[in-house]
Amino acid sequence: MARPDQRRSVKATNLRETGGKVGERHQLAPGEQAPAFTLPDQNGKDVSLADFAGRRVILYFYPAAATPGCTKQACDFRDSLDALAAAGYAVLGVSPDRPEKLTRFTDAENLNFPLLSDPDRTVLTAYGAYGEKQSYGRTITGVIRSTFVIAPDGTVEHARYNVRATGHVAKLRKDLGI
Repeated sequence: MARPDQRRSVKATNLRETGGKVGERHQLAPGEQAPAFTLPDQNGKDVSLADFAGRRVILYFYPAAATPGCTKQACDFRDSLDALAAAGYAVLGVSPDRPEKLTRFTDAENLNFPLLSDPDRTVLTAYGAYGEKQSYGRTITGVIRSTFVIAPDGTVEHARYNVRATGHVAKLRKDLGI
């Protein structure tokens, strides 16, 4: 069996060159092809975007499992999962946390959807969800809380960057008519 760091892959063919400048990132826009990926979930099982071909996917990126804001957001997705699934959406969460931490987080909060591990931040970067951001008046580099709705054909339908943890799922549901 391959080591976890050998199993992660991402196809980021739609990224624009940044000229090697630190902190610059490409933000995905509606109509662009969503970068393909394969990442381990909280149980160590590989999950690929291709596994959801033909379905709508809500893919959200969050900074760290078991922190207050990330817990609120994950629990809001958990509590909305039946309505989202009935409307044809699958939900996937991605953070730089290792699968072991994601397992503890899933168990503690009774989460009912896959959380994916991206410790080298390859997928986060491909989606423009990792880079410079403002935090308490300072510029830092980190995970940018972001959410994407991916269409059945693999294109981005909605791209939301710098979302707030609290109230985000309710706003997303409203925007999606759910």
